[in-house]
Amino acid sequence: MVQVRKHHSFGGEGELDLESWLRHVQKLAGLDGSAIVTLRRAAEVSAEAEHRAIEAENIWAEGASSFATGLEMAEILADLQIDPEALIAAVLYRAVREKRLPLQDVEKEFGNRVAKLISGVLRMAAIRSRSADTGEEGTSGAIEEHSENIRRMLVALVDDVRVALIKLAERTCAIRATKNSEPAKRQRVAREVADVYAPLAHRLGIGHIKWELEDLSFRYLEPEDYKQIARLLDEKRLARQQYIDEVLELLRSELARAHIEGDVYGRAKHIYSIWRKMRRKNIGFSQVYDIRAVRILVPTVRDCYAVLGIVHNLWRNIPNEFDDYIASPKENGYRSLHTAVIGPERKVLEVQIRTFAMHEEAEYGVCAHWRYKGTDLKSESKDSYEQKISWLRQVLDWHEEVGGNPLQDDLQSSEADSRIYVFTPGGHVVDLPRGATPLDFAYKIHTEIGHRCRGAKVDGRIVPLNHRLETANQVEILTGKREAPSRDWLSSGMAYITTSRARAKIIHWFKQQARDQNIADGRSILDREFKQLALGNFDFEKLAAKLNMHSLEDLYAAVGAGDIGVGQVLNTAQRMVKVDNVPKVPSLTAPVARGEGKADVYIDGVGNLLTHIAGCCNPVPGDEIMGYITLGRGVSIHRKDCANMLRMQVEESERVLQVSWAEKPRELYSVEIMIEAYDRQGLLRDVTVMLDSQKINITAMQTRSNKNKHTVEMILTAEIHNFGELSQVLHRINQLPNVASAKRRILR
Repeated sequence: MVQVRKHHSFGGEGELDLESWLRHVQKLAGLDGSAIVTLRRAAEVSAEAEHRAIEAENIWAEGASSFATGLEMAEILADLQIDPEALIAAVLYRAVREKRLPLQDVEKEFGNRVAKLISGVLRMAAIRSRSADTGEEGTSGAIEEHSENIRRMLVALVDDVRVALIKLAERTCAIRATKNSEPAKRQRVAREVADVYAPLAHRLGIGHIKWELEDLSFRYLEPEDYKQIARLLDEKRLARQQYIDEVLELLRSELARAHIEGDVYGRAKHIYSIWRKMRRKNIGFSQVYDIRAVRILVPTVRDCYAVLGIVHNLWRNIPNEFDDYIASPKENGYRSLHTAVIGPERKVLEVQIRTFAMHEEAEYGVCAHWRYKGTDLKSESKDSYEQKISWLRQVLDWHEEVGGNPLQDDLQSSEADSRIYVFTPGGHVVDLPRGATPLDFAYKIHTEIGHRCRGAKVDGRIVPLNHRLETANQVEILTGKREAPSRDWLSSGMAYITTSRARAKIIHWFKQQARDQNIADGRSILDREFKQLALGNFDFEKLAAKLNMHSLEDLYAAVGAGDIGVGQVLNTAQRMVKVDNVPKVPSLTAPVARGEGKADVYIDGVGNLLTHIAGCCNPVPGDEIMGYITLGRGVSIHRKDCANMLRMQVEESERVLQVSWAEKPRELYSVEIMIEAYDRQGLLRDVTVMLDSQKINITAMQTRSNKNKHTVEMILTAEIHNFGELSQVLHRINQLPNVASAKRRILR
């Protein structure tokens, strides 16, 4: 009989026979007899491989057992009720990775599908967090290698989600095992888990694995903060539990009175989520609402809303602390009702309400509805290009959370749209910042391809080089025989490039060109820009001096070589121009006095009304706020959770305003833009849509058509911040079909 050292779930030291472990896993996963026979054989093969390695003195680092780790991985997956193939792959994975068992032997005895799963997890083993491998200031080569490893992981995810689940189980075992390791190893494993695998568990919706990974990685990365919160939780644990027990008893009696069958229990708050909320909201431990929390599980969605009514009838709810994730589920499919109320003893209490099925999905995520039993995994359509695209759109949005320090910001940041992922013609995945163009793509692939770029195809269709790429596009670059970048590519107004890498490569190329050519090109660029902005007879000599250039030719050469951007030149020119004849636009924000009357913060939503910070709660930038119209003192700004504000919302709701923090307003100027174009259907719509996309406010518009010449003249009055913004708008209008010219018109 095979004996195995007791591991995490069973606890303690000693021996546990394989048959007991098999019965435990069979109960968790609901396996039939034939599956148990195969799983038993896999465990025996793993044990034999470890025994041979020990005899050959080829033991794993720190004497850890790949056999025991495999069983622990399988047990984690069995709790997710995953299929037998994945359980077998989990049992054998560490033996294969430690080179104790050839992958070919696995394929021969257990089949191609099991071997393919192990192969996918081995590819994911190349993942290491950027901070662990390269440091915060790692070389560009190391960072690029890290990015390539991330892409390999994503490709593995697209092929089979079980690969990701097995890897999550393996990393869970790894971070559990670091408890007695050296601090350096604990830090490395914890950072990798926090950077990559906790966010992945979140995106797959597997709550109970996500919480364990977050708490353990936080414990090793920020030990002092972890201990402080753990101590605060422990200090009032008995009083808090007594309070929760009384709340639970009351809720159970109310549900029974309403004839609703459900489970009601206290919800444990995880240490990392407490710390994250304290950091995100800039609040103290005592202000975290869901330290005291209960969860109610009911059979149907109708029951959820009925229970919500019961809760709100018992206790007054806190405004703006209610979230309906049933009507609007989270991006990973999470559904539940969340509310915060002023509970007994006027203590804040968080209540979560969901159905039993929703709870299964919240705990087990993709595994709650992904069942491989009865699924034809041989189907060719599963690996089709369209299926890969569908999976990418669902899974790739966790990738942007990998970069940077995982504990400085929420691991599940709302800024999920900062990256896009596109295919090369060969099917490789390339990541780029949102808004990237085919030119950015070309320079990301290779500098020479960027220099030789002449055009691009996106999804088989020729597009302009400033076309905005989207996730899942397939991009092909059309190249010429010689390198010939265009200086227009550096113009911010034309928006050909967005990445610093592409800009730096283009600037470097132009620096190698002849000075005379740079001077000619720079003069041409500035002449065109200044004529378009109606800045005739401008003193360029003074402009060159303002920019610390020795001569006008040096300015032209710098612009031609790309050392100075056109936007920088225009902003300097604006400071030299008298704008007295250009009307300023009134600010849409109001300053708030702090300290001794000094206005250093601004509030959106109150127009030009007098405002002041309320002394009862003293909100600071970053807090969620609301405004209250006082009698004679303007608008007072309160924290949303301020007791006075809660009272005023109920008693004087008509005097409560929705407001938010704002940056110091910049000056806006009203300018006229004249557009001459050949008339066509949809021209006006295209102009207004483009301006809306640039967030340009149009205050007036007039058009005049010439039916004989089929032309149209438009005069728009727009609000702009500076010449650079105006230049960009004019360039974009000039790129619209049928537009002959767009330029600034001097106000008379």
